[in-house]
Amino acid sequence: MKSDIQIQKDVMDQLKWEPFLNASEIGVSVKNGIVTLSGQVDSYSKKLTAENAAKKIAGVKAIAEEIQIGVSPAYKKSDTEIAEAILNALRWHTAVQEEKIKVKVENGNVRLEGEVEWEYQRNNAKVAIENLTGVRSVINAIIVKPKITTSDIQLKINSAFHRSATIDAAKIRAEVLGGRVTLRGKVRSMAEKEDAETAVWNAPGITSVESKLEIEAPEFAFEE
Repeated sequence: MKSDIQIQKDVMDQLKWEPFLNASEIGVSVKNGIVTLSGQVDSYSKKLTAENAAKKIAGVKAIAEEIQIGVSPAYKKSDTEIAEAILNALRWHTAVQEEKIKVKVENGNVRLEGEVEWEYQRNNAKVAIENLTGVRSVINAIIVKPKITTSDIQLKINSAFHRSATIDAAKIRAEVLGGRVTLRGKVRSMAEKEDAETAVWNAPGITSVESKLEIEAPEFAFEE
């Protein structure tokens, strides 16, 4: 089982490996497998990149996100300017039904609302605006309206698990009730847990995912 010191080192090395990040801006502390990220970056997307980097590390059980976003005064935007940029980004994104999405901006914090047919449309709306200057956070309140049967959802989820190179399908079970899915079983890392959840969300008609997946502690062989 990895020690907290080893997990901390692995997370810090992963942050240095990310070309989009300046690792010196981000602090890393670990206690009982829980990683706390701190510091200040200049964009919301960098905050997400740091969090995703930490999730890739074996032994990480949870992440406490305390990174602050400090936008340089030279790049500071008003809420009106941010809203206009968001609407333009949604309009030009081919996988987003921008006419079905409402946008609210307050102090750089964005809230998306509306209804779409697929989870990938909901997710793409968020992704389309994460890199925009001035955006501090994004709350995705867009609703997915299902148009498919439960048995079809179950079949598509199981097929997605078996296709994935990063998911051990034999150790994960998806229970489907309407558009709601509960995941149970064992995974090897937070990254695998997230891949399984993403695979479920990519199925049509999914309205909620409850993940009860457990992260197995990695075993290491020691030579005498």
